[in-house]
Amino acid sequence: MKAAVSLRYGPPEILTLADVPMPVLGDREVMVRIRASTVCYGDWTIRKGPPLVRVMNGLLRPKVQVLGVDLAGVVESVGGAVTKFTPGDQVFGSRGDKFGAHAEYACVAEDGFLAPKPVNMGLEEAATVFVGGCCALYFLRRANIQPGERILIHGASGSLGIFAVQLAKHFGAHVTGVCGPANLDLVKSLGADQVIDYTKQDFTERSGSYDVICDVLAKAGFPRSLHALKRGGRYLHVGLPMGVAPISAVLMRGGLAHVTGAARFLFGPARPVQEDLYYLKRLIEAGNLRTVIGRSYPLTEIAEAHRYAESGHKVGNVVILVNGPPRNGLS
Repeated sequence: MKAAVSLRYGPPEILTLADVPMPVLGDREVMVRIRASTVCYGDWTIRKGPPLVRVMNGLLRPKVQVLGVDLAGVVESVGGAVTKFTPGDQVFGSRGDKFGAHAEYACVAEDGFLAPKPVNMGLEEAATVFVGGCCALYFLRRANIQPGERILIHGASGSLGIFAVQLAKHFGAHVTGVCGPANLDLVKSLGADQVIDYTKQDFTERSGSYDVICDVLAKAGFPRSLHALKRGGRYLHVGLPMGVAPISAVLMRGGLAHVTGAARFLFGPARPVQEDLYYLKRLIEAGNLRTVIGRSYPLTEIAEAHRYAESGHKVGNVVILVNGPPRNGLS
């Protein structure tokens, strides 16, 4: 089968299209013929290979050579013990930290991150849900948002932010989104009550304005951004900066804020479960949650997709179409 492969760490150009062995189907696994995936933060971070990544994924060359976390496609075959899925089912989900979705086929555990595709989404759209949707859901649930509380979401137009805005509204919060000037209308259309253009306004000037701050990928200027949080409020630090020193500084300052009662500092990896996919599926089918696809690329243009995804100007999701040309999110 064809797959996008990275045999070493480095810039987008190291990614190549190659023939790799078909996955071996386990007794309790589902083989998915992948229609679409995405390029998310984890994908391009692993590809670049900063020191902490190399400690976990191989010092000199990556152990994980086929990236891709999100996936959607059609069930090709199932293991002998599988009862939930049958060949021909359209599904969405992920292999989690096993990656492997930038390929024509992948095997996913039946009780893992896999669910029937929402009926009102195409496969390309459904491929964008797992990372952004499940991660946003996990952190917002940890924050235990109550109706009427005020939440600020920094990075509201990104792949996680678009889901965070909608889920926070679903939980009854008053939502303020922070984004660049080109995306103000988009974030408003997602349901945000207020949108701040970070090029014109510093949200930290509003002392004690928010019950919750959702800081996506550490871009809100922590710990200065704590100034905008009510004392004892919840600070969701979703994703950490690259480098041992920046990460250590964030954890020390966050720990200090937590200990002194200035804020409940919540961080760490998201820990989704299969039911989260079904929960998001129900919201999507009820018309309460949608996705945003900024750009789509065929698998043959994987390097260009990575280049855009890490540019800092990405809007919504970057979709990889494994089979066929871009079709604007339609299956």
